[in-house]
Amino acid sequence: MVGTLPPVPIEITTVPRPRRPLDSSDQVRRWYENELGWPTVPASEKSPEFPVRLCVGPRFDVLDVPAEAGRPALRHLAPGSPVALRGDRMWLLIAPGSAEEVPGVLDWLEWGALTLDLTAIGEGGVMDAPPPPPPAPGRVGVGPPPPGLGCSGTEQGAAVWLRPPVPGCEAEASLPTLSAVGGGGGAPDLVRVVATVATQCHRLRLRRACARQHTCP
Repeated sequence: MVGTLPPVPIEITTVPRPRRPLDSSDQVRRWYENELGWPTVPASEKSPEFPVRLCVGPRFDVLDVPAEAGRPALRHLAPGSPVALRGDRMWLLIAPGSAEEVPGVLDWLEWGALTLDLTAIGEGGVMDAPPPPPPAPGRVGVGPPPPGLGCSGTEQGAAVWLRPPVPGCEAEASLPTLSAVGGGGGAPDLVRVVATVATQCHRLRLRRACARQHTCP
């Protein structure tokens, strides 16, 4: 008797494609999002050297000042309060919502009538993400920055951490805030920080004006 055998089911196994190793931007993005819980956004075409930027507002605001004016304010910050540098600018991270308070603080300090070289960045702003610091001994994480980046041998115009945030610690608890006075929580006082940078910005302004007078014919 002639017949046909029933078809034998063939199990087709799809071999997964090899995973593409994470590039440096993916590693940086995951470090900020997973280790710190800080949201990130793609960088603009104006800063292709860092394809990752940090969202300002949800976890921190930023006080953007000249680096020379910001250095004296470091003594008013907590040891774990993050500070970044980009060229001749310093980014002091302050508590979320504090950017809206800075103009009022300047008015209260009687600096409001002057044009000072400081900017408070709040909700909706962004900052370039500096390369994460090397992981602590015995801890797996993002490795050292690529050659040419970092605190030594910094690429021109690249952002770096002067005081990096520490994974596993609540960096927000160390940020300057207006409610620090009388709060007893140990957070730095935003008024002291703003007063210091405003004074230094004014001194820089006077110094530059004096220098222009001496160089004019």
